[in-house]
Amino acid sequence: MTGPVSEHLTDPRPASRADAEHALALLADGPLVALTGAGLSTDSGIPDYRGPNAPARMPMTYGEFVSGPGAQQRYWARSALGWSRMRVAEPNAGHLALAAIDPELLITQNVDGLHEAAGSRNVVALHGRISQVVCLSCGTVSERAALQQRLEELNPGWAERHDDVAVRPDGDVDLEDTSDFVVPACEVCGGVLKPDVVFFGENVPRDRVERCMAAVDALATQGGALLVAGSSLTVMSGLRFVRRAAKAGTPTVIVNRGTTRGDALATYRIDAGTSGFLTALAKRRAEIGEEPDRPQVISV
Repeated sequence: MTGPVSEHLTDPRPASRADAEHALALLADGPLVALTGAGLSTDSGIPDYRGPNAPARMPMTYGEFVSGPGAQQRYWARSALGWSRMRVAEPNAGHLALAAIDPELLITQNVDGLHEAAGSRNVVALHGRISQVVCLSCGTVSERAALQQRLEELNPGWAERHDDVAVRPDGDVDLEDTSDFVVPACEVCGGVLKPDVVFFGENVPRDRVERCMAAVDALATQGGALLVAGSSLTVMSGLRFVRRAAKAGTPTVIVNRGTTRGDALATYRIDAGTSGFLTALAKRRAEIGEEPDRPQVISV
């Protein structure tokens, strides 16, 4: 048993310390499925949508994006600024801790790719990755870095003229006037390019959902637990897994600053930052894994 979790948590709220210790004990051994949200990446400098200090934001919906060239111009003009900053973000202690924990499945609602950069395996990016672009006409998938070069060539000086804008979690920024921005078309067919992410108003691809549901269902027979880190669970894409776990009687731990939509279903609800808790959990699981008499668990 390690020392108090308060040694590892970043400024834990006093009322959460006892529950945090119990939650760590629950998660210290056995199979885990982790679900992460934007709150996990705030320590990497990427703001979240619904945290306690997050300003109100209205992300572009899929319907708005496909409504015509004006909306697409507005999106790519802002994304050209936001992505150039987002792509230099680095994994924080929370990402690194989850990579060390190596859960049976890591489900993320984030599109920033920081879990993969941290070395996590078995990642399902529910909402896709901002590092890729898809053509809505021919379906060709290409790299966002290549598109960024085209955007910069077609719009020289754009970044320099807007170096004070605030970046959003999805790589968007706060910018109103985009009327003079030039948007390139698909190099294969001339079609409309869209980031290969799930916009509000789009459905998460069925195969991703089914893989995640299967992993959550398996926890019930394996004696495992579901860990939610940094998600308000406001949207159903994440909340459905908490509901699924609760229905099966699988313990669920939610770690998030601020209330979440799944609080009533949680076994333990920890109001704290994710980096500190996950670092403490990785340390706890590593120490238990080093015990010589611990039987090995093989997942198949």
